[in-house]
Amino acid sequence: MLKNLHIENYALIEKLDMNLYSGFSIITGETGAGKSIILGAIGLLLGQRADSKSIKAGEKRCVIEAVFDVAGDTHLAELLEENDFDADDECIIRRELTSSGKSRAFINDIPASLTQLKQIGEVLIDVHSQHKNLLLGKEDFQLNILDIIEGNAELLASYRSEYKLYKTLCKQYEEAVEESKHNKDEEDFIRFQVNQLAEADLKEGEQEELESELETLEHAEEIKTALYSALGNLQSDEGSDAVQMIKQTIAQLNSVQKVFSEAGELADRLESCYIELKDIAEEIESQADDVEYNPQRLEYVNDRLNMIYSLQKKHNVDSVGELLELQSNLEEKLEKIDNSDEHLDEIRKKRDTQFAKALDYASKLTKARKAVAKKVEKAMVEKLLPLGMPNVRFVVAFEEDELGASGADKVQYLFNANKSGELKPVSQIASGGEIARVMLSLKALIAGAVKLPTIIFDEIDTGVSGSIAEKMAKIMQEMGEQHRQVISITHLPQIAALGSHHYKVYKEDNEDSTVSHIVELTQDERVVELAHMLSGEKLSQEALDNARALLSR
Repeated sequence: MLKNLHIENYALIEKLDMNLYSGFSIITGETGAGKSIILGAIGLLLGQRADSKSIKAGEKRCVIEAVFDVAGDTHLAELLEENDFDADDECIIRRELTSSGKSRAFINDIPASLTQLKQIGEVLIDVHSQHKNLLLGKEDFQLNILDIIEGNAELLASYRSEYKLYKTLCKQYEEAVEESKHNKDEEDFIRFQVNQLAEADLKEGEQEELESELETLEHAEEIKTALYSALGNLQSDEGSDAVQMIKQTIAQLNSVQKVFSEAGELADRLESCYIELKDIAEEIESQADDVEYNPQRLEYVNDRLNMIYSLQKKHNVDSVGELLELQSNLEEKLEKIDNSDEHLDEIRKKRDTQFAKALDYASKLTKARKAVAKKVEKAMVEKLLPLGMPNVRFVVAFEEDELGASGADKVQYLFNANKSGELKPVSQIASGGEIARVMLSLKALIAGAVKLPTIIFDEIDTGVSGSIAEKMAKIMQEMGEQHRQVISITHLPQIAALGSHHYKVYKEDNEDSTVSHIVELTQDERVVELAHMLSGEKLSQEALDNARALLSR
């Protein structure tokens, strides 16, 4: 339930603090006084787009804040926790706009997105404005009413899950058909590429090894000469090589170690060097013997590398690894081509099986909707009869449709307020006043199925007057008695008289601006306001007496 609404520097409102209560409340005021401004501010709290032009002229910032009593609302508490908002007995929603165009939103003082505002707001408030009467012409709205009243949410969610999977399989099948057709068109070329890559018999790391070997083969003589020269420096037949000289040095040091102990230590160190140099010399000799100029091998390596480079250029890749990956992908494509009929048949079977599952859930939805439709028809006639339609006929017509997001049903609400005449869609045959009464009756039915704590009717009484207006007010009053908060913005005294609380919106001209205000009326002030609504600007005793009579009823 909405406990308090605070608006600051929004449109014509300078500052407004409005306490609200459960039950049936009324908002009245002259046209243009600011009633729509209040609804606009509430709309911002429900996630509607913001416009910096809405900020009061001359101000840099506007704030709209609403405090809701949500004690005991476990569904809202779960929703808040799912979105990482604090859940308590109160829910505070705030929206701030700046003249620079920035907008910020908060739920329980935690920053919130517009999507989150809409999601939370839908659970807190239902605003029924005049343009929502147009929804009666929309099939999905009419279908949605049946689902809400019957409580089909769980069944509808199950259906949508199965339907979504069915649509995914349909897409997979279409893509597989298209891919199969495309692959078959290119089959010969793909097969040629696979054969060419298979004949190449590529190995991972082969390119690097061949490039290294090519370097060696092209510089074989140069490498061999350098290695033998190095070997000669380390070993020679004349004994003047490095290895022999170190060996002699070790012997000389060992000869004096008895009289000079440090010589022994130096000899030991040189011994390690001697072993290492001797080992290096042997390895150089071995490698020098291995290196040889081989024109046949050089030609093979060059040919092999040229083939690899050619394949890389052709397929626009940089390595043998990428060529091998390409080969694997092409082989997989060929396998798909060879098994495309089996693959398509497998997906088709899955799709058809899933269609049957979705159709089964759709049939359950249809059955549930048709069952509740009879109840809705009866309930709507019962509600519309006392609203000035003694001969009303209301029928929910079903038509089978292809599977869609909401099942396999097309629904039309057929209506006629007269004994005779053809039943036609409500939006086509009903007058403005009749549509208003139909919508109010539907809202009353929905309110019995959905625990919306706050419902705001914006001039639901358009096109009606007199006793009909009073009966519409009684419906709203009854809705308010069902542990619910119902607020009606109205121009009709018959409706205004039945509210438990009455608020008046009015404009006041200052020296340099016009400001909108809203006040809760006392009992005496309500008499005066109702009298004005009955007789206009000039009050008469008769109008005052009529106003008191209305209130006393």
